[in-house]
Amino acid sequence: MNPASSTPERHPATPAREVYSVARLNREVKALLEGGFPLLWVEGEISNLARPSSGHLYFSLKDAQAQVRCALFRQQQRALGFAPKDGLQVLARVRVTLYEGRGDYQLIVEHLEEAGEGALRRAFEALKQRLSQEGLFDLAHKKPLPRLPKRIGVVTSPTGAALRDILTTLRRRFPAIAVRLYPVPVQGQGAAEKIAAAIARAAQQGDCDALIVARGGGSLEDLWPFNEEIVARAIYACPLPVVSGVGHETDFTISDLVADARAPTPTAAAEMLSPDQAEWLAAFAALHARLARLMHGRIIEEQQRLDWLGARLIHPRERIARLQQHLRELVMRLQAAQTGRVHSGNTRLLTLSSRLMQRAPAGRARELALGFQHHSARLVGAMRRSLAQHRQRIELTAQTLNTLSPLATLGRGYAIVQRSDDGAVVRDAGQVRVGERIAARLAHGRLDCRVEAIKKDIKST
Repeated sequence: MNPASSTPERHPATPAREVYSVARLNREVKALLEGGFPLLWVEGEISNLARPSSGHLYFSLKDAQAQVRCALFRQQQRALGFAPKDGLQVLARVRVTLYEGRGDYQLIVEHLEEAGEGALRRAFEALKQRLSQEGLFDLAHKKPLPRLPKRIGVVTSPTGAALRDILTTLRRRFPAIAVRLYPVPVQGQGAAEKIAAAIARAAQQGDCDALIVARGGGSLEDLWPFNEEIVARAIYACPLPVVSGVGHETDFTISDLVADARAPTPTAAAEMLSPDQAEWLAAFAALHARLARLMHGRIIEEQQRLDWLGARLIHPRERIARLQQHLRELVMRLQAAQTGRVHSGNTRLLTLSSRLMQRAPAGRARELALGFQHHSARLVGAMRRSLAQHRQRIELTAQTLNTLSPLATLGRGYAIVQRSDDGAVVRDAGQVRVGERIAARLAHGRLDCRVEAIKKDIKST
């Protein structure tokens, strides 16, 4: 029988029957598997992982009851965000098929991702990186914790061990601190939204000095509400100092990174926000002792001052006697001062009277009259001499002017000839024309003339 033939063979001794070759069987089973199962998701644990030189990955997915062979080809590995390894719980999107060569039923993996805690870890790291880039973890945004809070708000489950640990710690360390509980579920569906709402409500009420966000330990999935972005942003936006006390010391959440302080446990969170009562009582006792010492010393000082003032205290009768004696001394000093002042005034008055008599007005008037007569005679003589001198100077000047005056020249028979039109003096016969009118000024009077003829002397020609 040809294994590649699909034609059934007939046995001569038996009725006709259809016989499948192995290849046909595997091929049709493969077609049935691939046609009967669409792309589906399978979760399981990786085992028997093999990495041949081809670059493909071959492994088994198993659970507690069964396992199945899988193949992840090299092209699909580029989108993986993790390294597959034995024991890793994964979620695979697969095609169901059959490897015809060996008749092995297997799954062809189209996409592979971590399942359960592994996926949560990747989501945690992605959110952590994004919020860190936005600055939600920066130290510059961390608010200082109050030294002595009057009231602390607690966001946690009302039935959990975290609340009991916080209350026990506060009662032990500082019972006077009041506590306001904001009850919320701390795991499960919708827990993150309720935690964020409780934080916002505490911030809006504003009657607490600080806030504790807490829960007990658990798996990563149990703690996941404290890794949600909505809780991180609620803590970041809260104006109250927030202490995160989620899980045990080894647990770490996004809330721890955003909060103003991270406590490894809820008990540690309560210790961070509450002072030690014993330390405060010891400090109060020391202050009380110091105050008592200061008050005792002040009382002694004031008592000494009172004794000193008592020693200085004088009886009123003695005080009056001293004042009367002082008054008598002042009266005597006043009388002596008045007597001396009168004597000094009399002496000065006699001196001024003597000086006044020496400078009487009558004698002074006679002296001034004699001086006036003398100065008047000198002034009259000086004025007469000055007038004579000026008269002689004027007469001499008049004689000089008369000698130089044109009138004196005219008086000797000369005349001044002027043109009638512009009054210019005619010094040359060529300055006038025949028929032109001229004026001749004499020593006494004026002649209006007409030029009849012009005769020039030899020198002018």
